[in-house]
Amino acid sequence: MAKDLFELLGAGCWVYGGAKDLPEVSRRLQVCADACFKINSLRPSETGRREESLRKLLGSAGENLVINPPFRCDFGYNIHIGNNFVGNFNLTILDEARVDIGDNVMIGPNCTLVTITHAMLPGQRNDGIMRALPVKIGDNAWLASNVVVLPGVTIGESAVIGAGSVVTKSVPSHTFAAGNPCRPIRPVTELDRVEPVV
Repeated sequence: MAKDLFELLGAGCWVYGGAKDLPEVSRRLQVCADACFKINSLRPSETGRREESLRKLLGSAGENLVINPPFRCDFGYNIHIGNNFVGNFNLTILDEARVDIGDNVMIGPNCTLVTITHAMLPGQRNDGIMRALPVKIGDNAWLASNVVVLPGVTIGESAVIGAGSVVTKSVPSHTFAAGNPCRPIRPVTELDRVEPVV
């Protein structure tokens, strides 16, 4: 039954996470929590061991994976990350559904990616009725600090999300978006090119 629950969650269906399913859900959550604890307990200088442990936890990850601790996720195996990823301190990913992160993505400190949502009516919520929708972040996107991305959101290629944003709807590629709720503000263009002094 737990397998069916996870398959239905992954398909975006509303499901009842009743008591008969909780042992397997609890077991998987505990395995992931223990793995995150181990990763977060490593010394800052133990980058090789941290990366090795992250690769075991995640569904897949490309070259040059950097996630600064502490890092939290629910299951790990639903997270798929491309090449040259940097996730700063306090990255949280609630991965009841699939999370796809493209190449050359930067995520600032204190960001949260959420795939799970619960029923609005308290009686249904108390019964454990929930739904999960995938999150996707395109190549070359940058999420500044304290960004929250909600279930079902796609952030397009080369998009920039301003600090403190709550992203409730998908953001087009090559767009600067910010706010609570997050809204597109303007295109990202060659006019944004800067000239480094060094």
